[in-house]
Parts: sequence; structure tokens; C-alpha cells
Amino acid sequence: MTKIDTSSPGNALPTPSHTVGPFYGYALPFPGGGDIAPVGHPDTVTVQGYVYDGAGDPLPDAFVEVWGADPEGRVSRVDGSIRRDPASGGYLGRNGVEFTGWGRVQTDANGHWYVRTLRPGARGDSAPYLSLCVFARGLLVHLFTRIYLPGDDPALAADPLLSRVEPARRDTLVAREQADGTYRFDIRLQGEGETVFLEFT
Repeated sequence: MTKIDTSSPGNALPTPSHTVGPFYGYALPFPGGGDIAPVGHPDTVTVQGYVYDGAGDPLPDAFVEVWGADPEGRVSRVDGSIRRDPASGGYLGRNGVEFTGWGRVQTDANGHWYVRTLRPGARGDSAPYLSLCVFARGLLVHLFTRIYLPGDDPALAADPLLSRVEPARRDTLVAREQADGTYRFDIRLQGEGETVFLEFT
């Protein structure tokens, strides 16, 4: 968008840049946004962590979207993550049966986020991973990264993307197992231990 300088015809000034948040807090989060796996599914995992800024402080108003394949490595084509009542427009929740593979959560007051999803299966030559997108104040564009789950060292070593990342930074893409089925993945936007982010061209 271009802002027109009306005091001097013919001169156009660029519109000032804006960050991607936190203006999204009202309409984009929805109840149960992190509960992606159907209730009671045996392959459910929980991935949780914090979003930190460049000073190492947690961000209470960041926003995280997660996509993942199902345990067989298939990407879901099912609609239904955000179902609404056709009459009132009110949120109905997920249907609890189909796996859409997608979730959206806002960090809490302590910068914490979590999703409950299905452990993804491998796709092609890649080790199993979840795709993640981060929106936060101070960012001019959202950031993409991946969350690899530990447990299959040969697959992680052979992963085409991980093998291109400097060895000292690969750990920023691999979650840490905390307990059976629970993983920790912190997102550091800048500074020491900065998460590796991806650029798609």
C-alpha cells in the first residue's frame, strides 16, 4: 500500500511498516485450538514450550500455528478445525473424529504454548516433523520452522533439511522428550540459541 502525499502532487511516500502483532488477539485464537488429535487416539503426543524474544524474555502475546501429517505420513485434506454454527456463527469446536493436522494457539501470560496432536509419520526422505509458524510483536513477517521429534537418530541424521543446518544449531529444531508422549520445544526469536527459521522461495 502506498500513502499519497497530498501536499506535493506526484510524490508518493511508502506506508510505515507494521509488525504482525499483537492486533490478532481478538479474532484469531479459538477454544481448543491446540487440541488437534482426536480424543483418546493412541498416537497422541503433546508438544509444549515457550516463545522468547531476543532478550530472553517470554512473549505473552505470541501466536503459534502447527501443521502435521498423521502417523502414516499422510497430510490431511479434511476440513473442520474451526466449525461454526451456521445460524449463530458461534464456535462449535472440532468434530472430535477427523484429524485435520492443524492447530492455532496463543501463548499465555508466561509465554507458554502447547498442542496435542498425533505423532507425525515420515514423508519422503524427511524424518517425521511438525511445521510451525510464529507470529509475534516486533516481527515484520511471520516465521516458519520445523519441530523434529527425537527417537529415530538414523532418520534425523539422514534428513535433507537437518543435514544442511550447521551441526551446532540442529538442536534448535529437535524437541526434547520430557516424559512418555510429551516433548518440549522452545522458540527463541533472536540471540543465543536462536531457533533456525526457514525461508520459502
